Amino acid sequence: MISTDPLFSVAGKVVVVTGGMGQLGRRFAHVLSERGARVAVLDQSVDQSIAAKALPMVAETGIFVSADVRSKPSLEEACQKITASLGSPHVLVNNAAIDSPPGASAAENGPFEDFPEAVFSKVMDVNVKGVVLASQVFGKVMASERRGSIINISSIYGMVSPDQSIYEFRRRNGESFFKPVAYSVSKSALLNLSRYLAVYWASRTIRVNTLTFAGVFNNQDPEFLARYCPKVPLGRMAMPEDYVGALVFLASDASAYMTGSNLVVDGGYTAL
Repeated sequence: MISTDPLFSVAGKVVVVTGGMGQLGRRFAHVLSERGARVAVLDQSVDQSIAAKALPMVAETGIFVSADVRSKPSLEEACQKITASLGSPHVLVNNAAIDSPPGASAAENGPFEDFPEAVFSKVMDVNVKGVVLASQVFGKVMASERRGSIINISSIYGMVSPDQSIYEFRRRNGESFFKPVAYSVSKSALLNLSRYLAVYWASRTIRVNTLTFAGVFNNQDPEFLARYCPKVPLGRMAMPEDYVGALVFLASDASAYMTGSNLVVDGGYTAL
């Protein structure tokens, strides 16, 4: 379904989505394709047949590319494939990110004082270095065309500290569990990276904005939900579809005078 409103149209735009096979990435890729964009889905290892079944609309008009956001040569190769197949990118969605999952080792989810240096480096490599490198590679092409929109996906935990009391139920059960530090630091870094690039590329008409999200529902532990949801004025975690309107807005000409900004979509979490 291609939007009939030209202000919010992404029809014909070449859109690159990193981390495109993840929960949010798949939803972003589908919605953009549905609206007429030619989407390049990037992920570290993409099985073409599985990807095509998961995202049939992308398979029809777009491309799936394996690329490691931590490697500039890998991204440059991906950019060449995308440009040859779809044309020069108009939009880059820096969505690829990692975090220590709730079921990670006790060291990863333990006290800050003992957080492993190797894990910190791994998270920063993907969540910050990966965004910088992807912006370098695809932004360079956009700069040569003198147009483009870069959307850096951040988190409320890049704006406010995680409330460690949410996880008290796990500590009562004998675990030494704390929301780790690396994810928060990495997502905070994107806020000023967006501002830096917005100013740096303003003369080339490349807009760079941050899109900040709250937690997304993914069958979390009921005790976690019971503690997290009351902190959200709208009373629930987000669903992936809650975020697509803001993404389309930043990808389209509706946000033509918006750059260096942080668009927060969090159900009111940071308003408290």
